Amino acid sequence: MSSTHEAVVVGGGHNGLTAAAYLARAGYSVLLLERSSALGGATVSAEAFPGTGARLSRYSYLVSLMPRQIARDLSLSLSLARRRYSSYTPAAGSASGLLIDHGDPAATAASFAAVGAAADAPRWEGFYARVEELARAVWPTVTEPLLRRREMAHRIGDPGLVRDFLERPLGEVVEAAVADDLVRGVILTDGLISTFADAHSAHLRHNICFLYHVIGGGTGDWDVPVGGMGEVSGQLERAARTAGADLRTGATVTSLDEGAVTWEDAEGMTHRATARHVLWAAAPAVLDEVAGQRGTPPERVEGSQVKVNLLLSRLPRLRDTGVAPEAAFGGTFHVHETYSQLRRAYDAAEAGVVPDPLPAEIYCHTLTDPSILSPRLRAEHPQAQTMTVFTLQTPDRLLDGRGADARDDLQRRVLDSLSSVLAEPLEDVVLTGPDGRPCIETRTTRDLQDSLAMPGGNIFHAPLDWPWADDDDPLDTPARRWGVATAYPGVLLAGAGSRRGGGVSGLGGYHAARALLETTG
Repeated sequence: MSSTHEAVVVGGGHNGLTAAAYLARAGYSVLLLERSSALGGATVSAEAFPGTGARLSRYSYLVSLMPRQIARDLSLSLSLARRRYSSYTPAAGSASGLLIDHGDPAATAASFAAVGAAADAPRWEGFYARVEELARAVWPTVTEPLLRRREMAHRIGDPGLVRDFLERPLGEVVEAAVADDLVRGVILTDGLISTFADAHSAHLRHNICFLYHVIGGGTGDWDVPVGGMGEVSGQLERAARTAGADLRTGATVTSLDEGAVTWEDAEGMTHRATARHVLWAAAPAVLDEVAGQRGTPPERVEGSQVKVNLLLSRLPRLRDTGVAPEAAFGGTFHVHETYSQLRRAYDAAEAGVVPDPLPAEIYCHTLTDPSILSPRLRAEHPQAQTMTVFTLQTPDRLLDGRGADARDDLQRRVLDSLSSVLAEPLEDVVLTGPDGRPCIETRTTRDLQDSLAMPGGNIFHAPLDWPWADDDDPLDTPARRWGVATAYPGVLLAGAGSRRGGGVSGLGGYHAARALLETTG
């Protein structure tokens, strides 16, 4: 069977849906192909524990990088909730911890003092004042064509900011900014989300990751999508369908030739779609595979995380009796993430050893938005909470040569790491589902690769790149100006692997749509 369209979008995650919605609203005939049985990609909500009535944001979970312009353009009615607490980090070997409370600066200063880092409280404020200045300069550019590096440096204005965040390894900057090991670790974590790096790595990928984690909205705030992450993809799906896009699931693209896309449906039937333009909203490595690229194998793409979802009967008790669990878990709860622990974890993983203890971060969606729990679940378990755990410094390479028990082993290590900083074993507060099993779901990088076609489980599809062009990059076509060019005629990158596509932002799809609309006038 064959069909003809002005544009075919490959990939039905938030970026692909964004591209489809923009193009369909512009009057294009759009076909979107998604290999999974449902749309949304990593931006979905699901009842991970059947019969419980809890719909978790299974893979991605917070929103910072989606510009308001996209929501306005596509008439999205997303509700994002701001969290009062930024983070809590237990101090090793003590019953205290550092609580960053946006609603109470005095309490935050007292918390710095409680962990022996009183001198770092004003230094912390000064560091993040500089970060906010950087964010205010960079953020407005993400909906524009790419600036060159020199143009971005001019827009930032402060040569010190350019030097510290664009040129020096993040570790050097952190060490110069604050002195305490715990405080340094809290800052460094934003550079290590699915990014395997030493604090002093010369490649600066951790600097790039850090930048994306602090520029959102010009403030760096990470908000909770009310109703779960599925609300984001659901709204985008409705926008695309309303505009007239043809959205197909269970559609696996098998080959890509100039002007033609061959795909198989869930029944194994082969289809051929001809199109003037193809927008690739899946991983670039998969594009190379489907397009039949030959030659030197590309650099290994790998993520660096283990994801664990849990459903709890209540929040666990803390060793720190001076902090309420609702506050400690109300932002990001850091586990074994001091600066020195993160560096030791890197050294262990670099040597092929799973870090012990595992550095990890915890997020509880339901403390901000309990709507993802059914009324029945809330009635039966009034204190029930969801918990999402995301490890750091656990690259995909650690799974090489390991058998089927690797996931269970990593899950055990995650639970042990968490329990070691709590006043009780985490398992004591994990709910049991109707099937008699504990409500724990673990996803490794290999699981993401298999289920979401993310090579190496990299949630960004490929290593992140700076959100601007190098000074000598050619910007002579719309595709290059918007950072979505590929080596294949008529094909634009429209996913997380485009120049500025990482994170739940819709920017990959937005940029590809803008490039195409500019190309065709």
